[in-house]
Amino acid sequence: MKRKFVKCCWLSGCIIFLMACSGKKTTNHISDAVILHQNQDLLTEVIIYDVFTPPVAARLYIYTSLASYEAIRFSKPGEASIAGKLRGFAKMPEPEKGKSYDYTLAASEAFFTVTRNIKVFSVDSLKQHEDFVYGMFREKLDEETYKRSIAFGDTIAKAILARAKNDGYLISRGKPKYLGSKAPGKWRPTPPDYLDGVEWCWNTMKTMVLDSASQFMPPRPPQYSIDTNSFFYKNANEVYAINKNLTKEQKIIARYWDDNPFVIEHSGHLMFGTKKITPGGHWMGIAAIAAKQTNADPVQVAKGYVMTAIALYDAFIACWDEKYRSSVVRPVTYINEHIDNNFVPFLQTPPFPEYTSGHSAITAAASTVLGYMYGNNFSFQDTSDLRYIGMQRHFNSFQAAAAEASISRVYGGIHYRTGVEAGAEQGKKVGNLIIERVLEK
Repeated sequence: MKRKFVKCCWLSGCIIFLMACSGKKTTNHISDAVILHQNQDLLTEVIIYDVFTPPVAARLYIYTSLASYEAIRFSKPGEASIAGKLRGFAKMPEPEKGKSYDYTLAASEAFFTVTRNIKVFSVDSLKQHEDFVYGMFREKLDEETYKRSIAFGDTIAKAILARAKNDGYLISRGKPKYLGSKAPGKWRPTPPDYLDGVEWCWNTMKTMVLDSASQFMPPRPPQYSIDTNSFFYKNANEVYAINKNLTKEQKIIARYWDDNPFVIEHSGHLMFGTKKITPGGHWMGIAAIAAKQTNADPVQVAKGYVMTAIALYDAFIACWDEKYRSSVVRPVTYINEHIDNNFVPFLQTPPFPEYTSGHSAITAAASTVLGYMYGNNFSFQDTSDLRYIGMQRHFNSFQAAAAEASISRVYGGIHYRTGVEAGAEQGKKVGNLIIERVLEK
């Protein structure tokens, strides 16, 4: 299979430029906040290149961003541990009193160590960036402070990785394939590639804040029926009618929020894959935009990333719990069998059940948390996907962005309206619980 890879050169280009232009005082030109943003940018590029599924990508974001925050929070007296408010973490290490540290270096070391050990594959790209960051700090710090900061970052990383080792991920890798069911109304692999169900046992992962994966179980999906007067038929027919008459704006919205990490495209007998940002990566990018727009200090930058990652991670668990419980048939399958056998949805249908919508759940959770942190009327230009797909859009609030992401799945022909509405409500509940237990506590 021929693959068409996304060229993720922005960060590498910045690094090369900075290295070429900088003299002995390199770090005078790069703020601590910028270093944290660059670290996150690199992780997103690695996730795109290595093609992790959206739930797995969210797992990478939570552990790395949490490691970074738990180290850098000590640069701001009184900033509380977030790991201490989450499920399954031991007490986080603390720096020695009276000793000098560079907490941005410690945060970077913690971030890199977790990234390396959580099993990403593009280690060469990571090593290049690490060397650049470490080189900057070696220039400005005395040897003792440098080594002490690195050692502290390592202790944070080990504490984070201890939890990651026992979160259920390794066990989930050994599960059999999920091929759905031929029973009426149940999900089965969808065209054109008929892939098996992705991460079908993600509900066995240890949550960060939720008491259980099913804590916010949504209402039961509509009762399956092929009667043309039934709600289920009308629900599917709405998707069909919208897709047959998509406006230019609806097509733009659907493409903008697609965020399919690996789209398999067909041209005659030729198949090739296009790599793109994950839906979680899109919202980590929005968290970055909010931090930059408000000139957030390094601790607030790190907090924005980790809170967004918590929302994404727990929302994926809650959503995937319902997906494989109800295992609702996708619109393309139903429409092909009962309305129009030539129907092809505008977007490629992801390989997992319909109810509830993952985009709707995670965007509602992330937007709820970001709205609490930066304000519910936070206007911004979303450029987080610009260098990957050449598109950007303006939103007057995080909630407006989430609502558009949600309805985009109906425009794309891959979700019923009931799936996106239930997913959005589920995500809001997850987000509000995270605010209550982590930010307000």
